[in-house]
Formats: sequence, C-alpha cells, structure tokens
Amino acid sequence: MKERDLFLMSDAALRDVIDMLDRDQLSLPVPVEWSRKPSPTLRDVVAAHAYDEAWVPDVLAGRTVDEVGDRWKKILGSDDVLATYDEVNDAATEAVMGDHDLATTVHFTYGDFSLAEGFVHLSTYRAFQAWAIAHVAGLDFSLPDSVVDGLTEHVLPQADFWRSVGVFGPEVKVPADADAQTVLLGKTGYWRP
Repeated sequence: MKERDLFLMSDAALRDVIDMLDRDQLSLPVPVEWSRKPSPTLRDVVAAHAYDEAWVPDVLAGRTVDEVGDRWKKILGSDDVLATYDEVNDAATEAVMGDHDLATTVHFTYGDFSLAEGFVHLSTYRAFQAWAIAHVAGLDFSLPDSVVDGLTEHVLPQADFWRSVGVFGPEVKVPADADAQTVLLGKTGYWRP
C-alpha cells in the first residue's frame, strides 16, 4: 500500500470517529498520557487533533515549526472543536491530494523524515487514536480492513522501535484465532482482553 493512501484512509477513519461524537461526549475523561493537560477530556484530544490537522498543509510545503510559529495555536481554544476539526481536516485532505514527491524532506517537532515516512508516522497516530477514542467513547467502531492491512505492512515491522521510544506499550498476547485488527492492536499494546 502506498504511504499517502494509508494516510488518507487513516485520516478518514479518525474523522469518522470524531464525527460520531456528540458534544456531551467531549467532557468524557481520557487517560492522562493522552494530553499534557491535567484531567484531560475528549474535547482536549479532539482539539489536539484539529491542531495537528491544521499543520498538514505546512508540513507538506516543507515548513518548519519556526517558520509557522503560533499560527495554529488558536485552534486549541476553539468554541466548536468538532466543526473546527472538520474544517481543518478538509484543508489537510485537499493538501494531501496534491502532487508530492515522497522523497522530499518534511519537518516534525521530533525530526526530519522523507514524506513517505512522514505519512506513515501521521497514519499511525491517526489510526490508533481513532480506535482509542472510539473505545473511550463507547462507539461501535472497527478500523477499516485496508487501514489494518496498511498498518500491518508499514508499522508492525517497526513496532519494537516505536515501543522503545514510548509510542507503543508492551505487546499484549491475543487469542490464537484473533482477527487482523486484534492482532495489530495486541502487537502495538492497544488491545485489552
């Protein structure tokens, strides 16, 4: 699977989950490790995702944090975080649909990577957050098979590295007859028996 396609599908999965949330669910607490705020809520998480989405066109244009500055900070305090998320997600999707050289360098706060690898990083964040948010909110949601296949192809070979830097938790043993999503979630430490 091509890295851009994986990003688009993972991003769409996250949007599907966020679009299923109602305003009352935004006050649900989330694990403290999901945010730098004390006592974080789903609203904080959605705001952080909106902020992350707003950066996508700048990242694709090769801009650095220093070049962009505080331009997107206001998103974190949006009065209607669900609408704001949809708006910046539309802009991000449009930017990704353009013609891009996957070998070009993109700049993240934690390092520089090829755009192809950057798409995998962004996909990983979005897909697993889609599953985790749905789980916390009690939504009936499964990752699309194509996303599971793409993450299995692009992410699982690097799972031990991501675990060593704190992105994934310890691998969780899953039943022998587990489906592909459960295997993926187990190998990345998300699945809970």
